Amino acid sequence: MTGRRSAPRRRRPILVAVVATVGSLVGIATVVAVVASVFIGGLARSYDRSTDTIADAFPSGHRPAPSADAEDVLLIGSDTRHPAGRSGRSDTLMLAHVPADRRAVYLMSIMRDSWVDVPGHGSAKINAASSWGGVPLTVQTVEQLLDIRIDHVAEIDFAGFAGMTDALGGVTVRAPEAFTAGGHHFVAGPNRVDGDAALAFVRERHAFADADHTRVRNQQAFMRGVVEGALSRDTLTDPGRIQDFVAATSRYLSVDPGLDFPTLAGLGWSLRDLRPSDLHTFTMPTAGGGTASDGQSYVVVNTGAVQTLSAALRSDDLDGWLRGNAH
Repeated sequence: MTGRRSAPRRRRPILVAVVATVGSLVGIATVVAVVASVFIGGLARSYDRSTDTIADAFPSGHRPAPSADAEDVLLIGSDTRHPAGRSGRSDTLMLAHVPADRRAVYLMSIMRDSWVDVPGHGSAKINAASSWGGVPLTVQTVEQLLDIRIDHVAEIDFAGFAGMTDALGGVTVRAPEAFTAGGHHFVAGPNRVDGDAALAFVRERHAFADADHTRVRNQQAFMRGVVEGALSRDTLTDPGRIQDFVAATSRYLSVDPGLDFPTLAGLGWSLRDLRPSDLHTFTMPTAGGGTASDGQSYVVVNTGAVQTLSAALRSDDLDGWLRGNAH
């Protein structure tokens, strides 16, 4: 009697396809991981190679307690990036507050002529702190004014504003009023600008009746334009543009020792869901102008409003403070 022939094993095409697909994806993922590692490594080298470190960025002695999870970064804009330990008047002061939930970024301008107490020097314009004691005294002055701990400091030469703009292929800024500066004319509303025009846009003050007040609003508009450009699909899908942006910014940047590339990358990753509309800009409250005994004019700080602002920063509730102080 002839034995029965074994029936051929049925192939399971779905399982084979799944295995093949997973294998392909693993291979692709490995390649992507290697490419990403090389790319990020290149960004890190560019950042670390070009960025200066401010060795003594923070004041010695007593400082406000640090926040548990929020981050406060002091941004200093100047005409020239000096070597570490430098001094010179800061043209622009901004505080970037990153809340613990990472759902927004709050960017507050501090008027450079704000009349404040500069530790060890008495009452003066806040930008004098930089010329008297460099970055450490500037940090100490802001910390005393707002009663918060500054976690990181970044100082950028104004020329870096132009470099960032060109690396992004231009940015769109929205001017509150029309004006002409540096050979460039800006209309009220949106303006597409390149590096040279961007520099003229953020530096001009004489064209405005309220001088620095409009100037800081223009600087806020520029920062919003940079964020919109950096988060645009054209940038995020273009590794070359990202590389150019990091390289262009790093050349004009000085940071505290703790703001290295891994820290910056970690902060960026925590804000990966940020949209341009999640950037909120405003100016530290003021209360008109005054004149010092030596005849110099200054901006009066709205002490009461700054006290509530300080409390909002410490409690990580700037959103609530802004709703209560909307004009």
